[in-house]
Amino acid sequence: MKKILNCYFILLIASIISIFILHSCANIARPGGGPYDETPPVFLNSKPYPNQINVFPKKIELHFDENIKLDNPFTKVIVSPPQQNAPVIRSNAKTVTIELKDSLKPNTTYTIDFTDAIRDNNEGNVLNNFSIAFSTGNIIDSLKISGTLLSAENLEPQKEMIVGIHSDLSDSAFISKPFERIGKSNERGEFNIYNIAPGKYKVYALKDINSNYMFDLPGEDIAFLDSIVVPYVEIKMHNDTTFSRKPIEKEVKKVADNTNMALTVKDSVKQIPIPHYYPDNLVLRTFNENKKTLYLEKSEREKPEKLNMFFSAPQDSAISLTPVNFLGEDWAVIENSKNNDSIIVWVKDSMIYKMDTLRIAVTHQYTDTLNELSVKTDTINFFQRERKNVKKKEEKPKRGKHAEDELATDSVKTEFITFKDNMSGTIDIGVRPKLTFEVPLDSINREFIHVEKKVDTLFVEQEFEVRPVVGKIREYEIRTRLQPGESYKVTIDSAAINTIYGLHNNNYSKSFAVRKVEEYSSLVFDLKGVTGSAFVEILNSSDKPVAKATVKDNQAKFPHLKPGTYYARIVLDKNGNGVFDTGDYEIGLQPDEVYYYNMPIELKEFWRVKQDWDITALPLTKQKPLDITKNKPKEVKSRNRNQQNQNSNSSSNSYGGGTISGGTITR
Repeated sequence: MKKILNCYFILLIASIISIFILHSCANIARPGGGPYDETPPVFLNSKPYPNQINVFPKKIELHFDENIKLDNPFTKVIVSPPQQNAPVIRSNAKTVTIELKDSLKPNTTYTIDFTDAIRDNNEGNVLNNFSIAFSTGNIIDSLKISGTLLSAENLEPQKEMIVGIHSDLSDSAFISKPFERIGKSNERGEFNIYNIAPGKYKVYALKDINSNYMFDLPGEDIAFLDSIVVPYVEIKMHNDTTFSRKPIEKEVKKVADNTNMALTVKDSVKQIPIPHYYPDNLVLRTFNENKKTLYLEKSEREKPEKLNMFFSAPQDSAISLTPVNFLGEDWAVIENSKNNDSIIVWVKDSMIYKMDTLRIAVTHQYTDTLNELSVKTDTINFFQRERKNVKKKEEKPKRGKHAEDELATDSVKTEFITFKDNMSGTIDIGVRPKLTFEVPLDSINREFIHVEKKVDTLFVEQEFEVRPVVGKIREYEIRTRLQPGESYKVTIDSAAINTIYGLHNNNYSKSFAVRKVEEYSSLVFDLKGVTGSAFVEILNSSDKPVAKATVKDNQAKFPHLKPGTYYARIVLDKNGNGVFDTGDYEIGLQPDEVYYYNMPIELKEFWRVKQDWDITALPLTKQKPLDITKNKPKEVKSRNRNQQNQNSNSSSNSYGGGTISGGTITR
């Protein structure tokens, strides 16, 4: 009986195990929390095979260990030497095919550089810097150069730009010949040019608008190195550790068996030769020459008295206007834009601006057929805009006790000039009160303008001047001594200001206060590595300047900055004009050099910060803080939650937990 029960028990256990196994087989799925594929595709083989010589393939096939997809191959995949007819590049399952449309040159090494275009189909893991080469001759050229493209003005990594080389070292090669070998910058601005023959080269970068691999359009972004590059290779020995199974203790083996682990033991360390290709840290600073074709783009008559002319680029010389169908001296006021690429003509004489058509001869600069600046005269007709005849509704006669007085008041209603000011509430230290008028002025009577300071409960008049802002004929500054934390009032009596059209102002009064010193922080940079003229700009989180200071005695001082987080860059201002100047390839002129302070700067109220800054202590590629870099490297998204948390923690500590180093803070 006992044996029978044991048999039943064994059968019951076997049944339960069978059901469990069948249930498990019926639900085939990846166990929750299991590992995800985080490795890029693996290259298996190709036709022709890598570095094959004496071949003239029209079609190249690449095979990988898993299904792959191509990300924007037309833009990212580069064939070098460059092809005039774009190759056809496709992917299908585990295979990539490239069909070459150009005839292949003899005795030439060809490279197909995929940069970061290949990724696996499921997880999107990128196979970076993958390339394959073959030769139509009996030699494979094998040298390589690498580097980074940065915008000269703001050190932004420049992606998807062509980088090319010329063995012709003359300056004309860049503008007259296609590149001999090319690469393309990735999202981080990094580039590689593979399979270079030994020799001396000039290196260039190009935003190739017309895809001819040479700099022949004035609007193309470029970069060039002043020095000659000589590629070379060094063989360096690297340690390589080999592993093998060894006899292990019983206890250790038991643990290994229970955990299903394959234990290996370090066997030996040997050195293997690995080639290193140089130069591998080239930095090219990209810029646009801003040499636009100059011509009269548009002209219009915005109002009867206001004529506008717009040019495609700034004018280097003054524009001359000559009336054709009317006579007059001092008949207009000319207002130039800040960049001198447009003008406003304010016609003063009402007898002139009431004419239906004003015909004016305009003498200006333009770019001729030889791409040279010349002068010509265009006769322009400025037509009066047609006014729509809108029939007004007949108003009923006003009735009431004061109807006649109301009609009399409406008939003599005065029109006043309009203007804007910057005196609202509280203004910053260093800001001057400013008035901006809608039309040019004829006169300002200073005697009817008053600036007063509040002393206790009374306003006391103080000295001031009214001056036009340089280069802006409709803006005026009120220059007076303003003290932090004090209150002021500006009063303008009626008819103190008159325009060229005979209008005057109404009574005006505006009160304002100046911020207190305690509401600001001050920042001083002690600079190292600066020679010649330079200026420092304080930047906000959008990489936009909010303050600027000229470097004097190796210091840049910012006495009044509002509390907040800032960044900084310095411009080595070669000509001392106070602005960043671009380059010019024709005369071999590089753009002004720009450097970034590599950390954010946090300022609080009434802080006094003094900061050391060696502008060349870090390479350019490491200077711009990631927080304000627009072309950031894309974050690799991990399906492993623990890994995501680690990435998040490491990124939040990218500045080592601090924002200011090598400086002092006082209150």
